[in-house]
Amino acid sequence: MSHDGVRLRAVMRSVSFLTAGALAVSVLAGCSSEEDQSGKPLAGQDIAPAARDRIADGGTLRWAVDAVPETLNTFQADADAGTHRIAQAVLPSMYRMDRNGRPERNPDYLESAKVVETEPKQVVLYKLNQQAVWSDGREIAAADFAAQWRALSGKDTAYWTARNAGYERIEKIERGANDLEVRVTFGRTYADWQSLFSPLYPKDVMGAPDAFNDGARRKLKVTAGPFALKKVDRKDAEVTLTRNPRWWGWPAKLSEIVLRAVPRDKRAAALAAGTIDLAEIDPDAAGRITLAARAAGRGTSTPLQGPGGTKEDSAREQRRKAVARYRSGQAALQGFEVRKSLEPAYTQLALNGVGGPLADERVRRAVARALDRKALAKAVLKPLGLPAEPVGSHLALSGQAAYADNSGALGGQDAAEARALLADAGWVLGGPVKKKGEEAAGAEREKAGKSGKAEEEESAEGDDGTYIVGADDKAPHEADQEEKEKHATSRTQSDAENHSEQGEEGGKHLAQDGKQYANQLQQGGAPGAYAPKGTAAPAGTAAGALAKDGKPLTLRFVLPSGAGSQTLRTVADRISRMLRKVGIRTEISKVADESYFKDHIASGQYDLALYSWPASAFPATDARPIFAKPVPAADGSLNVEQNYTRVGTDQVDQLFDQAVATLDQDESRDLIRKADSRIWAAAGSIPLYQRPQLTAARKSLANAGAFGFQTPVYEDMGFLKKGMKPSASASPK
Repeated sequence: MSHDGVRLRAVMRSVSFLTAGALAVSVLAGCSSEEDQSGKPLAGQDIAPAARDRIADGGTLRWAVDAVPETLNTFQADADAGTHRIAQAVLPSMYRMDRNGRPERNPDYLESAKVVETEPKQVVLYKLNQQAVWSDGREIAAADFAAQWRALSGKDTAYWTARNAGYERIEKIERGANDLEVRVTFGRTYADWQSLFSPLYPKDVMGAPDAFNDGARRKLKVTAGPFALKKVDRKDAEVTLTRNPRWWGWPAKLSEIVLRAVPRDKRAAALAAGTIDLAEIDPDAAGRITLAARAAGRGTSTPLQGPGGTKEDSAREQRRKAVARYRSGQAALQGFEVRKSLEPAYTQLALNGVGGPLADERVRRAVARALDRKALAKAVLKPLGLPAEPVGSHLALSGQAAYADNSGALGGQDAAEARALLADAGWVLGGPVKKKGEEAAGAEREKAGKSGKAEEEESAEGDDGTYIVGADDKAPHEADQEEKEKHATSRTQSDAENHSEQGEEGGKHLAQDGKQYANQLQQGGAPGAYAPKGTAAPAGTAAGALAKDGKPLTLRFVLPSGAGSQTLRTVADRISRMLRKVGIRTEISKVADESYFKDHIASGQYDLALYSWPASAFPATDARPIFAKPVPAADGSLNVEQNYTRVGTDQVDQLFDQAVATLDQDESRDLIRKADSRIWAAAGSIPLYQRPQLTAARKSLANAGAFGFQTPVYEDMGFLKKGMKPSASASPK
């Protein structure tokens, strides 16, 4: 988890808030008595499935990635999505994700795996596929399992590991009745044992610290997948995978897969130039492909309306060339289609619970109750033709075993309740505001000494720097904002019209989805929270603002500033308008993309932020560090693990511990759901929507595209034989 999905107390409560907590407990108690609430995935995968006999043998798939990975070792801190994609193709995984986001046994490596003993200790017996061998001809065996356990157990600090969850619970690994059996004995019961040894590295990598730390960063001499690593070319920014001649499963249809680093804002051009065949894209690029398909259906060239007429010959010539380039590119894009699904990841609003107004749980809950999550999900997903449902869990997504909508522990949108919570926390409409030394809420106190007029002027600046949303009674002019977005996402007037159907969105960072939203803002009232209607605001008061102890209620909303983050910023604008409705002002602060997580999210320099978390089939293991209660470190700092909101409770930690220590799957699932309800009640992070997944694929490419939850099956990918079409059945075999 990173900027594309990072791998990252409340103070005293009032009597009224304890009542809300008691209501949450009743929700928790109800979870275990209900039937399975996991449902189905909101969207299926879209990969143009085809039976293997319809796919040609050979060919090279050129697949766009964000960058050539810095390391090929998935257990190191700088491993990224490219690292994992390579590992999926060239290394064994005992379990992989199915279409519902649940673990399934990988028969290419495992004939069976089950818990054979629970007393006195848990023992798992793995029976390996008798044909499974490494590329050097050696059998995959217990020695490989044991080497990986020792490297990741945390006992040998010479190994620079980024994670060891689960491996530290293993007591010993030994050969079973024969070479194909591996017995794993756990010192402590581990519910998520299926998460281990996926991927599995050879003992050549795991057997020595030097091989682990350095040897596996740039090359993998020994592999065991349908593909092998042929070359890592950092000069040309490519990684080449080739068929593994020792592969014992269904032979790979493709001869090679080339993972080519292409920036997301350059992918539409790369597709048009014919240099890539498969790429995750943003909605703007998807709109171009859709336009090209419509033009092909009409049998006409894609129209282009250029700039207004000019009498200058050079300007006309430049326009003519631009038109020609655009039409040529659009013609080339007719060979592609957009395959779409929902990613196994969700976008959340994070609320920093350390320092400032959000240290008070009532204020965090007020922020949450001000949000219309349904409207946010609809705005992001509906224009793309995807199911527009808000996410109801921090720990799983619809279709996964642990999923249940536990948002009721916090409650839905209720502006009156939000205002009442703020009033109970001491934030009063029309309270006096200090003119000098005025401080913005949050960890970074910026804009000190600025008057309301100065804030208003900075708000008018628009795209750069910091500005206040809600500093006056005037909402930003919606038509102006829409015009900015059209200008940024459309190259012609005809494009703009069609792009609006696709959603006016920018680049595809994990948390950057949405389009411009206009919310009619009205001020309401709650008993005891406001002066009688018509009462003049005291001098030094910002209109419509809440204040306490001479300070306005202003939350610093930190966002990345890059071109690919426009959609994230428009979602933030929607949220800011919703908060302004209940009297909360937001100070939008745009920072460089490369420093967004490191210098702001991870270090706690924000009040509000948007970023995403990927879903896991093993939330008891993978989600615990994200929601664990921060604890003081020996040096006096706060150890937050991956809990960047700094909001956690002992009860949540205990529920995670119980869930990971039981082998009763139903009990573990119910404990996870209870933990999720308590996370909702603490209001440190608010899940918004599942992220859209848009993939451009050459029309002849089968079994690849928007994979949804499912782990890609690399050996089945390929190009259709001439005259063949994808199968009606979803099963490629």
